[in-house]
Amino acid sequence: MIQIGDFNKLKIIRQTDFGYFLDAGTGNSKDDILLPNNSTLGNELNVDDEVDVFIYRDSKDRLIATLEKPLAKVSDLAYLKVVATTKIGSFIDFGLDKDILVPLKERLYGLSDGKFYLFYIYLDKTGRIAATTNIDRYLDITDKYKVGDTVKGTVYGFQTNKSVMIAVDNMYRGVILNNEYFNDVHHGDVLELTVNKIYEEGKLGLSTRKSAKTEVSELQEKILAYLKEHDGFMAFNDKTSPEVIYEAFHISKNYFKQALGRLMKKNLIEQNENGTKIK
Repeated sequence: MIQIGDFNKLKIIRQTDFGYFLDAGTGNSKDDILLPNNSTLGNELNVDDEVDVFIYRDSKDRLIATLEKPLAKVSDLAYLKVVATTKIGSFIDFGLDKDILVPLKERLYGLSDGKFYLFYIYLDKTGRIAATTNIDRYLDITDKYKVGDTVKGTVYGFQTNKSVMIAVDNMYRGVILNNEYFNDVHHGDVLELTVNKIYEEGKLGLSTRKSAKTEVSELQEKILAYLKEHDGFMAFNDKTSPEVIYEAFHISKNYFKQALGRLMKKNLIEQNENGTKIK
């Protein structure tokens, strides 16, 4: 049986001026599938050769074969580019001459032309290759990561409390709680994240923050830069409220105090009741 949207090993049964016909295995020559000359990648082919071809439907809804490799197959999760938006949905590039439709009902959020998003590829009821942004059910859980690991993840949704739904490595389910990110994030964004929790069900808890050691080290540089830009003084010290520190540096007071302490040990700054100044 022919697997549309996937690779199939089929035999060439005849050759024409415009391409090769492949045996669909039905016993009816009307079902033979065309492999056009412009889809052979320049390979020399002969009748009775068996070829590994990708099968899809062309613009006239006919089954067509190609030796080209698409960017995704049916049942794949793939990070693909939106190339056009129409009244019936959005079209995405999957590496062949015909783009894939994302029907309106399969768009859980707005898609912008020219931007990449994470999609699940499927066959619709008519046997056409299509895509959806409704990917959560296709993500898995894993035990390959541990707390402290750095991972990459794609934003694919937002919960009602503004926590961010993340596909780690575009395969595994993760979440950034609303107090674990500080900048604006959008659907399709790819983020570098730190695993800060592993939930009982296997979902990964994530943060845009780096490890504590890295965060504190980078914060020391930020504090010194801030002081230099403000004539060597800032009205913040280890008594400043967490809210004020967060607004100024987007960091917890705990990390801020650690960074100040390390800078004082290095004899680079000093504090008083008014704030902190550079030495």
